[in-house]
Amino acid sequence: MKPIRTERLILRNWEERDRALFHRINSDERVMEFFPFRRDRAVADAKMDEVRAWIDADGYGFAAAEIAATGECIGFVGITGTEDMDVLPAGTIEIGWRLAPEFWGNGYVTEAAQAWLAYGFETLGLDEIVSFAVAENHRSIAVMKRLGMRADPAGDFDHPAVPDSHPHLKRHVLYRLSRMNWQPRQR
Repeated sequence: MKPIRTERLILRNWEERDRALFHRINSDERVMEFFPFRRDRAVADAKMDEVRAWIDADGYGFAAAEIAATGECIGFVGITGTEDMDVLPAGTIEIGWRLAPEFWGNGYVTEAAQAWLAYGFETLGLDEIVSFAVAENHRSIAVMKRLGMRADPAGDFDHPAVPDSHPHLKRHVLYRLSRMNWQPRQR
């Protein structure tokens, strides 16, 4: 993938130097509050390799977010297909994020997500990008709203990858943003 630059960030593919951070954001209790799993180092390393390969193949994905001024990787923001989720129509593209807690509250996710929306709508020519989160994940839902995404209560769903042992994490709210609704916000 060709790196995407924003005012403060570089969105790029994962590099070997990012392994410790990738593991940390996939095992930290605060970051993973709304996920039914935590990844140990071996599983995180394998997942990072998988994500990196997807980005190499597609040119986009859940890409590393790096602070341009320091070169420090802070987490990921990106867009990806939802082929593994039969509750969403084929071809659906989602936007998602995960940052280390010390970087929360600085507007990094919104800044990076805006760049990914522009890439999705302008470069890829997508008609719509969705996002979803556990219904109680108010931080992520606030980002979706800042991005101009709109709730689609009829599309809310029980996430098929969440086991029955975690009923409080099953219900997900769906937010949508069409290119038509995104374009006027760019002026």
